[in-house]
Amino acid sequence: MAMQKTLRNKITLTGIGVHSGREATITIRPADVGTGIVFHRVDLVPPVSIEATAANVVNTRLNTTIGKNGAVVSTVEHLMAALRCFGIDNAHVDIDGPEVPIMDGSAAPFVEAVRSAGVTTHARPKKYLVVKKPVTVTEGEKKVTIIPSRFFKVSFDMQFSHPAVASQFRSMTLAGDEFATEFAPARTFGFLAEVETLKANGLARGGSLDNAVVIGDTGVLNPEGLRFDDEFVRHKILDTVGDLFLAGYPILGHVKATRSGHDMNHRLVKELLARTDCWRLVELAGRSEDEGALALPLAVHDLAWSKA
Repeated sequence: MAMQKTLRNKITLTGIGVHSGREATITIRPADVGTGIVFHRVDLVPPVSIEATAANVVNTRLNTTIGKNGAVVSTVEHLMAALRCFGIDNAHVDIDGPEVPIMDGSAAPFVEAVRSAGVTTHARPKKYLVVKKPVTVTEGEKKVTIIPSRFFKVSFDMQFSHPAVASQFRSMTLAGDEFATEFAPARTFGFLAEVETLKANGLARGGSLDNAVVIGDTGVLNPEGLRFDDEFVRHKILDTVGDLFLAGYPILGHVKATRSGHDMNHRLVKELLARTDCWRLVELAGRSEDEGALALPLAVHDLAWSKA
């Protein structure tokens, strides 16, 4: 039986927010069974606690921001992706500012921090949100669909009308170490031509070549180049993993995205949760905590599983 998990030890990281430009420190602490992922704005008096769920998402422009009672925490997606990677169901995240540090622009620092803290298992089964029927949201050329699958899988078709960024496609199944090694290190990216406009609108104030891939008219401006030939689409998949964890449960389904981003990801989660005939919560049996080894109980074997 797959059981709920939390961290074995607390971990602390400090860095600058890519949009706010403000330094913040986060401490991720173990949490009791059934807690979920909860952010705490400890710099406020009194502190404000914000559950990391789709119901608390208040902004999806260039990042995912959660908020409650007037307090917000922005750019939660990279940390959420790292927690999802390790199957962490319950954790407290203390933060002394309005934005999660961007670190190097990827989820790798969070992955390494969680790995160093260790993971412990609760004595209560984990519940998965198992997709039973397809759900789709569209907006112009943007489209994101989730269909039944035995795994959590993301297939992303990335297309930009920029000569320095070729169209890219990649798929990932969240099983084993694939996410941690092949997707977590992929950095966020942006276009040099948009930087001044973003800063004028209160965004990208902390962005630099140290925490983002910057694309100029003719190519990547970072002197070290790319970490992967298709780093851009890998980062889009990373964001999708983090955004969909805001469903409140780990999802088993295949996400197929075209030109998607934080807003479309959030809309998909909201639509999926609203369509209660399209999913069910299931406790899964298996020999290990690796989703690739989990077995579906007889009660859900009649689902129309995709072979994709």
